[in-house]
Amino acid sequence: MTHSAETNRTNLPSWKALSALAESMKNQHMNDLFAMDAQRFDKFSINLPNILFDYSKNLIDDSVMAELLQLTKDVDLADWRDKMFNAERINLTENRAVLHTALRNRKQKQILFDGENVAEQVEQALAHMETFVNQVRQGQWKGYSGKRITDIVNIGVGGSNLGPQMVTEALKHYSDQSVNVHYVSNVDGAQITEVLAPLNPEKVLFIVSSKTFTTTETMTNANTATQWLLKSANDKSAIANHFVAVSANIKNATEFGIHPDNIFSMWDWVGGRFSLWSAIGLPIALDLGFDKFIELLDGANDIDEHFQHAPMTENVPVLMALLSLWNCTFLGFKSQAILPYDQTLHMLSAYLQQAEMESNGKSVTWNGEKTGYATVPSIWGELGINGQHAFYQYLHQSNNIVPADFIGSVESVTPVAGHHETLMSNFFAQTQALMTGVNEQQVRADLKAKGRVPEVIDKLAPHKVHEGNRPTNTLLLTRINPKTLGQLIALYEHKIFAQGILLQICSFDQWGVELGKGLAADIEKELLSDEVLPQHDSSTTNLIKFYKSVKQQ
Repeated sequence: MTHSAETNRTNLPSWKALSALAESMKNQHMNDLFAMDAQRFDKFSINLPNILFDYSKNLIDDSVMAELLQLTKDVDLADWRDKMFNAERINLTENRAVLHTALRNRKQKQILFDGENVAEQVEQALAHMETFVNQVRQGQWKGYSGKRITDIVNIGVGGSNLGPQMVTEALKHYSDQSVNVHYVSNVDGAQITEVLAPLNPEKVLFIVSSKTFTTTETMTNANTATQWLLKSANDKSAIANHFVAVSANIKNATEFGIHPDNIFSMWDWVGGRFSLWSAIGLPIALDLGFDKFIELLDGANDIDEHFQHAPMTENVPVLMALLSLWNCTFLGFKSQAILPYDQTLHMLSAYLQQAEMESNGKSVTWNGEKTGYATVPSIWGELGINGQHAFYQYLHQSNNIVPADFIGSVESVTPVAGHHETLMSNFFAQTQALMTGVNEQQVRADLKAKGRVPEVIDKLAPHKVHEGNRPTNTLLLTRINPKTLGQLIALYEHKIFAQGILLQICSFDQWGVELGKGLAADIEKELLSDEVLPQHDSSTTNLIKFYKSVKQQ
């Protein structure tokens, strides 16, 4: 293990320097920082192909950035990055490699893992996907009655659902409507009932996405889907025509009734929340066509190249990670908003919430010791315009400062005269308002100019003050399309990796998901029986008793 694995982050000189700088920067206002440096935007923005990243509206200066960049050296970030791309087992608690980047390795560079070339495995999996996608989209894949497939229902949960659904929603204007794609993730029967109600069983193809093929929510929904199909088909052999699987458990999928040729590969070196680039992305390829799925991979690969080769001073994912660390761990801002100003990205906040919080919502270091410092903020958000009429009041005037990422596009995918200019004027205005604010003197002058009497001015002025100084990043894309969306997602993926190294936490496990799932399995047995077992606390015991008593009435 390198020196950075053995050194507590708080003992590093750069970490100590940043702690001291944070105290002094809390007394600075970004308005003054801009006033003092006419080159601030040029210094603190980066123009990548298709994406402009502006981080100048953060509470940073040259000294802060110098220490943040020094921290990347102190923690050996470049070495850890190379280990990831070289298939070393950097998922320390599960002894696994982290190779979602291999899924979009477009130059097919050799990647050796356990003596096998991963690049060849990925190309074989992509070829399998392409053949299947073309068969379905061209009407060659038939249901049990010989009719072509018109609807795809993807059954998965977490990364097996959220990534593909976010992408198909974002890119639906690029779909030729060869098939209609639907998603089922919630074990609440209301969702699958609603999705299946208008569909014809003879024309539906189900994709069951589960690495283990044992995930409770997914398999419950898959079994319900099977029963729904068999009510129409009356023949279990029909399952082979209407179900495919994305799984590493060939035995379970085959026993379910899925033909081995229709089981698509998953590998333990890809975490669910980083898996949309794999066969988990089948719904994307079916909806858009395989060529556009490849464009998505190409965009992500462009960012992989950037992350690998750009110097730290110009490396956008690294800078995003450093700013998150600065805002949360050093300045104490405990949440962050994701605010897309593009209707196509309406699921992006939820997607990034899982990606970052499941990865880095941890409180122990690689060595299993308590960190002693805040790791990542809670992530939340909504479409920008909707948010403006909901929670922006909080962003502008609450006691809690919430750094925000504003994400927009220069060109609309669906231009309507005047709409995009109205949208983007709000986009630009909000980052400005969050930074500059408006002081009491300005408020009073404005009220006086509007003819308000002194008594009214005295009463209203404190309520209208905006302190400003609220950090934002801006990511401005040329246009949302498969390639730029691939770039955007990959930027955040690599930000998450860099955060984990900086914070000395394991980003690629999710043990926090397991405890509740295990308890739920035990409680489900109680809900289906006549007894309530005594092992629970009194609250849980009585909640279960109440549920069962009402259910039995």
